[in-house]
Amino acid sequence: MNLVIVESPAKAKTINKYLGDDFKVLASFGHIRDLPSKDGSVDTDNNFAMIWETDGRSEKQIREIAAAARDADTIYLATDPDREGEAISWHILEVLEQKKLLRGREVHRVVFHEITKKAVTDAIANPRALNQELVDAYLARRALDYLVGFNLSPVLWRKLPGSRSAGRVQSVALRLICEREIDIEAFRADEYWSLEANFGIPEGKFSARLTHLDGKKLDKLAIGSEGDAQIAKEKVEARSYTVSKVERKEVKRRPQPPFTTSTLQQEASRKLGFGTKRTMQLAQRLYEGVDIGGETVGLITYMRTDAVILSSEALAGARRLIEKDYGAQYMPEKPRSFANKAKNAQEAHEAIRPTDVFRRPDQVARHLDKDQQALYTLIWKRTVACQMEDARFDQVAVDLASNDNHVVLRANGSVVKFDGFLKLYQEGKDDSSDDDDNDRRLPPLTEGQKPGLEKVSIDQHFTQPPPRYTEASLVKRMEELGIGRPSTYASIISVLQDRNYVTLAKRRFIAQDRGRLVTAFLSKFFERYVQYNFTADLENQLDDVSNGDRAWRDVLTEFWTSFKGNVDEAKELKITDVLDALQIMLENYLFAEREDGSDPHKCPKCEEGTLSLKLGKFGAFLGCSNYPDCNYTRPLVANDNAGESELDGGPKVLGVDSATGKEITLRKGPYGVYVQLGEEETVEGKNGKPKKVKPKRTSLPKGLEPAVVDLTKAEELLTLPRDIGVYPETGEDMKANIGRFGPYVQAGSTFASLKADDDVLTIGQNRAITLIADKREKAGKEIGKHPDDNEPILLADGRWGPFVKHKKTNANLPRDTVKEDVTLEMAIAALKEKEAKSGKSTSAGAKKTAAKKEPAKKAAPKKAAAKKPAAKKPAAKKTAAKKTPTKKAAAK
Repeated sequence: MNLVIVESPAKAKTINKYLGDDFKVLASFGHIRDLPSKDGSVDTDNNFAMIWETDGRSEKQIREIAAAARDADTIYLATDPDREGEAISWHILEVLEQKKLLRGREVHRVVFHEITKKAVTDAIANPRALNQELVDAYLARRALDYLVGFNLSPVLWRKLPGSRSAGRVQSVALRLICEREIDIEAFRADEYWSLEANFGIPEGKFSARLTHLDGKKLDKLAIGSEGDAQIAKEKVEARSYTVSKVERKEVKRRPQPPFTTSTLQQEASRKLGFGTKRTMQLAQRLYEGVDIGGETVGLITYMRTDAVILSSEALAGARRLIEKDYGAQYMPEKPRSFANKAKNAQEAHEAIRPTDVFRRPDQVARHLDKDQQALYTLIWKRTVACQMEDARFDQVAVDLASNDNHVVLRANGSVVKFDGFLKLYQEGKDDSSDDDDNDRRLPPLTEGQKPGLEKVSIDQHFTQPPPRYTEASLVKRMEELGIGRPSTYASIISVLQDRNYVTLAKRRFIAQDRGRLVTAFLSKFFERYVQYNFTADLENQLDDVSNGDRAWRDVLTEFWTSFKGNVDEAKELKITDVLDALQIMLENYLFAEREDGSDPHKCPKCEEGTLSLKLGKFGAFLGCSNYPDCNYTRPLVANDNAGESELDGGPKVLGVDSATGKEITLRKGPYGVYVQLGEEETVEGKNGKPKKVKPKRTSLPKGLEPAVVDLTKAEELLTLPRDIGVYPETGEDMKANIGRFGPYVQAGSTFASLKADDDVLTIGQNRAITLIADKREKAGKEIGKHPDDNEPILLADGRWGPFVKHKKTNANLPRDTVKEDVTLEMAIAALKEKEAKSGKSTSAGAKKTAAKKEPAKKAAPKKAAAKKPAAKKPAAKKTAAKKTPTKKAAAK
């Protein structure tokens, strides 16, 4: 017997179908061992020896693997084809060696980058030995993460109460987010104005922007006020214009390379709104295998890769598909190749692609859920598009000059000559992408032509601060700096949110007070270890280990020597010294300028003391120096960008409601954050007794962070539920509100959840009608009444095709059934068949009918049912007398 060990049960299930009866496939469920969270797990005095332990779940898997290994002649380690997969195989091998189960047995390491029958059987036929260099790189990385986390986190806990932990890579990622927040706070907007003129010729209209005025070229900020803009407008309007120059050139745009782990995470975030964690979960499922018409097959290749290369087989398949589906004109003369940016050749596998490009998205849609389908479509389109022809454009730039040449305006535009790869795919834009004037279409213009000036408009603008990071832009920046590796980005981002160091608001990261304090602490007392170049250089050293160019213990020795000294110094710090240093570093953040010009350090309550950084049970806050005579405190920031964790100490006052005069507060309850109007009141009830009236409350909808809720937003929330019109088909009133499961719109008994882009405070009648109509359509369309109880039978669309439902019974229709062909008779037959299989009676209505026709028969079972409690065990324990009816009942 041959034993194959993989890390995932889904992967095991798929592979098991490919191999014959001579093979047994088991899953390790990931790592079977890890370093315990206690001192000494990495022995720095004993050449960095590591102690490994297993948890209860892993013990069960080890027992199962060991039992199978005893009966096996050959063992195949088939974990993922990367450093982590190599480490899992190494752990399994170590455990089996300790149990003396490898004697007389062959052990092979096999890797495959896609889970298809051919890939798996080829791998089994061509095994290799365990790659010790990759294992060493894993050991070095795991030891580094342990040494940083286990030694640095306790320093944080003692010197900065309220902090959770500090990790080697997560701390640097946090620094990126916090520094961006500092840039935003330091930003001062500049006002500028733009001028656009509309022209017309017989062939069409177009617009041009002002580039030269009074013979001088204008930069972006040249027109800085409305007065200057009005003067410029008058000068433009006072002149006539001639086309002075027309520039035409053909430009080409090449397709982007196929996906790596990082670019897939970025594009899925931009186009699909998926977080990095969600993207990797979906990709894992597509890789491990999906049931396609009775055959389980992996739909994409391995999704943890830095490579942009495609196999010759994949290239040939893509070219055949392009020629068949789009025509020979969309296929380049030769296959495209892309430069591989991966530094580590051993981890540079093939790019992420479909295992079979002829498995088109629409053909597999019925076998996937909505998110899986969206991600598979993205990967499929990117893979095919990367092998298509360039897109070609005719780009035109036209200058229009006044007769005296004092004013020049420019019009840009382009015409698509050949769409090429754009016929299938266009990459999403990120924060750095600007609107491109070249996307405009221009009518045919020639030099000397005199278009008519129709209208001149001016617009006010302000320079914008750098945008907060999205998951896509953060991943892109980390990859540019060489921080971490793409396969770790999802877990890094999750940790930052789990620790309440950052929050996501409108898909952008906002640094919280706790995160900013940690970053300031590390930047002050552990500056070297949160520097971008230091972290990137450490990653390069780990790559050298996996290439066999460096010993892993040498990397650890060099790191630990300096790091331990830094930790020892930090342990001697006094908390007062830490707070003083942090207050200086965060001066602009903690003590922002006040609108009235008063000293931001001055206590607003006693007006004698000064505010300073202090630590309490719930973390840091600002308190008065005159304590205990003055007990004034407030959160770290004057405008209190409070996250959920900052509300643990009590409610935050937002202001006074303009309509009622009651105070509005932001509070945290057991089910999340909410706004509250006033406090609980006691009024006189109808019977004269006092009655308590609870204040009005509204929960914050998902995606609305506490940090951005002000008085205006709170007042809007407290107006819920709000009327939004009438549903036209039924005349029912429609309302928008927030419920237990989030924001929704309602008409009658139909509740439709809002989508991510919908706002419960602004959603209009048309959008609400669409959501409610979609919900009712999914619920099903009535096709008739059930003959047994006259209740409606509904026809609805399901994952596997149309189905019918009657009350709580759902019945699938034959796979190839067309929805429009379903009749009432077909529906009744399907429902009865489903009820017969489940052991249910035909319907509740049938029971009621039978009860009316045969009342005598119905009475007898009731008496028998009344005796049944006596037959239960508790009754039998009381007295022997009560056992008699039990025997009678049994005899019956």
